[in-house]
Amino acid sequence: QVQLVESGGGLVEAGGSLKLSCAVSGRTYSNYAMGWFRQAPGKEREFVAAISWGGGSTSAADAVKDRFTISRDNAKNTLYLQMSSLKPEDTAVYYCNAVDSRARPLWPWGQGTQVTVST
Repeated sequence: QVQLVESGGGLVEAGGSLKLSCAVSGRTYSNYAMGWFRQAPGKEREFVAAISWGGGSTSAADAVKDRFTISRDNAKNTLYLQMSSLKPEDTAVYYCNAVDSRARPLWPWGQGTQVTVST
């Protein structure tokens, strides 16, 4: 059974940086495109960024594309999200998941990691 464990969240001041990690087990991780999603209080979960199975292609939501970088290490079964120039509106619980060609999630969700950006 697949397990997704997100980590690296925390409290950071606006303009700061954080790096999130997602450890994947129970699947052949390198076979899947992967993505990050986030859910702010009172809002629906939204797409943040995605990366192809080999890491050669990435995409990101307009709100983050100049500030966030997605990467992966297939040898470590781990996905990353480097976040910089953080804004209060980036405050949310961040989740990782495998994604299909339309960036739709494929697996059950993990517990997520909380990112809080203060003014």
